[in-house]
Amino acid sequence: MDEVEGELIAAAACGWVTRSSFAGTGGWALTETGRAENERLLADELAEVSGEDAVRKVYEEFLPLNALLQRACADWQLRPTATDPLAANDHTDPDWDAGVLHELAVINRALESIAGQLTAVLPRFSGYDTRFAAALARVRAGETGWVDRSDVDSCHRVWFELHEDLLATLNLNRGDEL
Repeated sequence: MDEVEGELIAAAACGWVTRSSFAGTGGWALTETGRAENERLLADELAEVSGEDAVRKVYEEFLPLNALLQRACADWQLRPTATDPLAANDHTDPDWDAGVLHELAVINRALESIAGQLTAVLPRFSGYDTRFAAALARVRAGETGWVDRSDVDSCHRVWFELHEDLLATLNLNRGDEL
């Protein structure tokens, strides 16, 4: 048994996680008790380093970039036409796709600063910037699924995980505004 599996089994014994499976796949999920314990641990971690103000400041910087990323992903998936405002992007318009890649590059540059600020407060935030940059490099190399696929460490997936991490750290719900 590997270390992670052992930790998950111990967490299950505490009632913090549960394992389920369906149709040959399975995984672990937090229980409500586990979610409460996670929130307690995150609050303790943030208080220990007196980091709430710094993380909130970064979250405020993050929000406009989040809107830009959402638009970039939508533009990657859709390219409106005169007859269909929700037409799928067939990636035959290099200028359209270049515009999306430009937006992702802007986000990538900003993420370096955001990740640096967060990591200075809580080292566990390290790596989001390098993962995003690696996904963007793969896109530029022609692996277009690395923009928005959910089954790989794509730009969208990395960003989504960072967003969830920020929300959990600040005990916010998606859509909460500061």
